[in-house]
Amino acid sequence: MRYLVSSILFFLISFCAFSQSINPLLAKDVEAQKKWVDSVYNGMTLQEKVGQLYMVQVMSSQNATKQREIIDIINKHHIGGIIYSLGGPVRQAKLNNELQALSKIPLLIGMDAEWGLSMRLDSTYAFPWNMTLGAIKNKALIEQTGKHIGEHCKRLGVHFNFAPDVDINTNPDNPIIGNRSFGEDRDNVTEKASAFMKGMQDAGVLGNAKHFPGHGDTNQDSHKTLPSISFTEKRIDSIELYPYKKLINNGLASVMVAHLNVPSLDASGVPSSLSKPIVTGILKEKLGFQGLIFTDALTMKGAANFDEVGAIDLAAFKAGNDVMLMSEDVEKGVSKIVEAYNKGDITEERLAYSVKKILQAKYKVGLHNYEPVGLYNLTKDLNRLSDDMLYEELMENAITLVQNRLNVVPIQNLEQQKLAYVGLGDASGEVFFNALKRYTKIHKIEADTPNNFEDLTSKLQAYNTVIIGLHRSNDSPWKPYKFTNDQITWIESIAKTHKVILDLFVKPYALMDLKNIDDIESILVSYQNSDIAQETSAEIIFGALGAKGNLPVSAGDQFVVGEGLPTVAVKRLGYSFPERVGMNSEKLNRIDSVAKVAVDSMMTPGIQLLVAREGKVIYNKNFGKHTYKGDEKVDYDDIYDLASLTKILSTLPLLMELEEQGVINLDTKLSTILPEYKSSNKTNVTIKTMLSHYARLRPWEPFYYKTLDSVTRRPSEKYYRNKRSEAFNVEVAKNLYLRTDYQDSLPEIIKDSELLSRLRYRYSDFPYYILKKFIEQHYDQSLEDLIQTHFYKPLGANYTMYNPYKRISGKKIIPTEIDDYYRYQEVRGYVHDMGAAMQNGVGGHAGVFSNANDVAKIMQMYLQKGFYGGKQYLKPSTVDKFNTCYFCDNYNRRGIGFDKPQLGESGPTCGCVSMSSFGHSGFTGTYTWADPEEELVYVFLANRTYPTSAGKNLLLRENIRTEIQRLIYEAIED
Repeated sequence: MRYLVSSILFFLISFCAFSQSINPLLAKDVEAQKKWVDSVYNGMTLQEKVGQLYMVQVMSSQNATKQREIIDIINKHHIGGIIYSLGGPVRQAKLNNELQALSKIPLLIGMDAEWGLSMRLDSTYAFPWNMTLGAIKNKALIEQTGKHIGEHCKRLGVHFNFAPDVDINTNPDNPIIGNRSFGEDRDNVTEKASAFMKGMQDAGVLGNAKHFPGHGDTNQDSHKTLPSISFTEKRIDSIELYPYKKLINNGLASVMVAHLNVPSLDASGVPSSLSKPIVTGILKEKLGFQGLIFTDALTMKGAANFDEVGAIDLAAFKAGNDVMLMSEDVEKGVSKIVEAYNKGDITEERLAYSVKKILQAKYKVGLHNYEPVGLYNLTKDLNRLSDDMLYEELMENAITLVQNRLNVVPIQNLEQQKLAYVGLGDASGEVFFNALKRYTKIHKIEADTPNNFEDLTSKLQAYNTVIIGLHRSNDSPWKPYKFTNDQITWIESIAKTHKVILDLFVKPYALMDLKNIDDIESILVSYQNSDIAQETSAEIIFGALGAKGNLPVSAGDQFVVGEGLPTVAVKRLGYSFPERVGMNSEKLNRIDSVAKVAVDSMMTPGIQLLVAREGKVIYNKNFGKHTYKGDEKVDYDDIYDLASLTKILSTLPLLMELEEQGVINLDTKLSTILPEYKSSNKTNVTIKTMLSHYARLRPWEPFYYKTLDSVTRRPSEKYYRNKRSEAFNVEVAKNLYLRTDYQDSLPEIIKDSELLSRLRYRYSDFPYYILKKFIEQHYDQSLEDLIQTHFYKPLGANYTMYNPYKRISGKKIIPTEIDDYYRYQEVRGYVHDMGAAMQNGVGGHAGVFSNANDVAKIMQMYLQKGFYGGKQYLKPSTVDKFNTCYFCDNYNRRGIGFDKPQLGESGPTCGCVSMSSFGHSGFTGTYTWADPEEELVYVFLANRTYPTSAGKNLLLRENIRTEIQRLIYEAIED
């Protein structure tokens, strides 16, 4: 008879106790589940049954005394579960395994992990807060977030995550919810919560909607007092209860009941967690919820102040709750419930109803086949690359542009911008600033110190655009987020004289502090101050990404929920993870070992390495030092002598412009562009043959030889002085000046030089001396100024320049050689190539310095058929024309200026690139290559010539650069 009653009760619980929904705790193998639940329940004593109603707080950071108390509670009161709080993942896993081993019935493990395990544990992953997720339109991303968090919980042995928070935060002054809410719009909150719940429960972790019946519209904290909700029943039904109705119908596993005073639902003044009209009458009967019902923590003042210890537990159970969460005193609570049972105030059916639901949940999460938490790779498994990738995608979709007068964002026309960054707040914006620096020249102006506004104003006079970031702590969603009064005054004052882009790395309610916004051109809400949020926001400001988010809440009358101004990306380089562009991180990281071998084997003192695919930089690392004996490690903003990369990064783009303008074409002869060549043996040499290295021109000329003393082999006094003068004005090295008129000798030597005896491919620097003269004569400007104004400044290639010793600190310039044959000094900031040095450092074939990031910008512009950053620099047809080999055979692979892949066995590439790819290499160890078919850019910068360029080129002999290229292609996923 008892079995029959039990079976009927299980059936009622499982299928038809309430008509509106089905039991979300049922497992797929429902008959096996029923058999296990009945068997366990029938074997329990009354004390054990009541113990199952309790979930006790445990911290893995607690001392041994506290942990012994927990062991005692498990042994004595047979509690049903544990809610873990502060600690670390490995400590928690070990403790959990110990406690589970002690428990007769496996413990149901819960945690507050609303934005991930990091809500409670160190060394674990923090996903964006719900307010951030509420700004995202794509609910599939929210589902992925729930799944990732669920996977983390499951890996740590957590069965219940007390998430998602479905409170509708309609009160900006809410002290406890705020960022934990998806927003103020009930439909948006419901949609996001449903997606989050689905992802998490699909991962095998049961969800929990909280805080029933709704904690979003209050300015009080139920941890400290009993907040009152004064709305009508109709309002609560249509707003606060709306998410619960939808989630219950979608399989919600559990609900947490808050400690609130809701007179319209229960006029008695009893906290909602202890209210039968609310818990049973509304949640169970009206909404038909059959999942587990948890009280909020019974230690919170909203409940604890209402009645004596133990009596609160009994009241909560009588109200209809299944699990007493964090009771003040388990022993007294159990005693009260047992006493009520023995008196007949609590029936067996009522007790069985809750206990069997708890057992159903235990079966559903696999506790009938309990296994300890594995410790191997635990921390690594809780901090995955895939988590970073998801976080990045979430921020790309969340960051919201709420004001954009004059379409200032994305920033374009970089050549017209004089940019400054001002960081406000009590947290670092260094990641944001460094990310901004990737795109163009920008200076940091210090602020946020007392009485410095006049100094700040004075410093900003040199700039026309100011990016202001409000950076507050990202440690928790409850940290302060507002502007100070001084900061508001500063912003308003700066906006009157400058274009301002204001970026808030806090929740949107900070916008309410801004009263005079008409002078501010652009305002972004980036929601959080995490590194990825800062990097992503910089990419949106410069148009590597478009803005996509919408405000999840209103911020005063000026900014309304749902608003967001979309922008379109302008195809600047972004920065991401390899897997997001179809590459394998582990395979790509094999590059590290090759680069380290090159440095450790003294093939080069240091290296900058960059790989970009599909417009995203996905590998950017530095190796080694400036010199073998020095202490200066290679940094991202250090610059290298690019040597022959100058040909395709300086002379060639200017020539391509002239070809587009009709000034020249590929068949134009030298005698046409430079009349003095009419009487030379080169009169019929064309631009096409010359740049294809198929014009019988000599490879090079050691021009400096003739300027050395024939006896000492040092610079002759006839040609050099140690001090600058009008007659000696060509600075070839520090304190070494060549005779001014000697520059004219170089073109004459080239013009009068003999041609090679037969027509064949022969690489030559001569075309770039010739073209430099033509380009400068045509524009009546120096090559140095032309390339800056036409390309480098608009591209934001602010680390790319000739003669860097004139413009930046020598500490940021990588030296190329200790010259013991010409200039007899360390060459740092002066071009290594002697012919370029004799042209005042500005050669058509050599002389440009840069870093890997800037080189990648120019190569990406080529890859995008002349388009970059919203500007068409060159026509696609022009790029294709110059990226064509017109004299291809087994000996000549060259395009017009560009090097091309080898046709035979050996050549400049790994042999694994497409034939449409192109690039160049340089004498100092530099190399860059772009492949349109794989949308791939590769940059390798080195100073292999330091300390001396004499001897064998080990980088070339050991195929270091092409071996790295091969590894890049092997990292591409099929």
